[in-house]
Amino acid sequence: MSAIRSSATRALRSLARSRDRRAFHHRNVVTSKARQQRVESELQRVVAELVSREVKDPRVGMVTITAVQVAPDMGSARVLFVPFGDRHSPAEVTEGLRRAAGFLRGEVGRRLGLRHAPRLDFEYDESIAQADRLTRLIDDAVRSEKDEPDLGGDSR
Repeated sequence: MSAIRSSATRALRSLARSRDRRAFHHRNVVTSKARQQRVESELQRVVAELVSREVKDPRVGMVTITAVQVAPDMGSARVLFVPFGDRHSPAEVTEGLRRAAGFLRGEVGRRLGLRHAPRLDFEYDESIAQADRLTRLIDDAVRSEKDEPDLGGDSR
């Protein structure tokens, strides 16, 4: 009976140690905010350089990488881009970048010296188009306000 009790005790202690290791590992997987920001800026620089010089897909063409957002565990990165010109639609450019994602991931890992390079998810950055649309709406509102005569007669 004592042999069973001691092996059961050993099993429980081993289980407790493995839980502690997992908790320790989980705490260390989440990176500091400063490191995450450094990796994001370096990723943006390297991906922009690789896309302009190394990607041969004709759908990609001229692309501006506007932002990179890395997950806290550094497992994936969201790469936002804007294509130049109207030669290819954003959907076509996205598909071209997705086809080159494996190559880009490997090169990013080599150039930045990362043990595990993040998976690259490419998305069209609509914020530029939205900002342009809002600017035009504001300009139209200001223009129409200037064109209307002052009906109130109250000039302060």
